[in-house]
Amino acid sequence: MRTTLAVCVAAVGMFLSAGPAVAHHAFTAEFDAKKPIKMTGTVTKFEWTNPHAWFYLDVKDDSGTVTNWGFEMNSPNMLLRNGWTRNSLKVGDVITVEAFGARDGSHIGNAKSVTTSTGQQLLAAPNQGQ
Repeated sequence: MRTTLAVCVAAVGMFLSAGPAVAHHAFTAEFDAKKPIKMTGTVTKFEWTNPHAWFYLDVKDDSGTVTNWGFEMNSPNMLLRNGWTRNSLKVGDVITVEAFGARDGSHIGNAKSVTTSTGQQLLAAPNQGQ
C-alpha cells in the first residue's frame, strides 16, 4: 500500500511540475530571425508575467488603420537584470520597438529592444534570434 501511494504521489508531482515546461516554446518555433520589424505605437497593455513578459501596442499604418500588436520579451527576472521594472511601460506611453516577426504572419513579435519617447533604450530579449 505504501509503495502504491508513493508511486502515485511521485507521478502526480511529476505531472504538475511538467506543466510550465510544456507551455514554454523555443524562439524559432514561433518567431523568424529573418523577419526584423520596427514600429512605433501606443502601449495598451503590459503583462509582467512568467515565463515571458508581454506588451501590446496600437500601431497606425500609413492609411490610418490601427492594429494591436503583441510583443513577447524575456522573463521578468531577466528584464530586471537589463534595467526594466514592472513600471517601465505604462498604458498610453508611445514607444518604438525593434523585434522579430511571427513565422505565421500574425501581429505578434519577439521584442529585441524598446526605445521610449525620451530616447531611453531598454533591451527586451538580448541574444534572441541569433
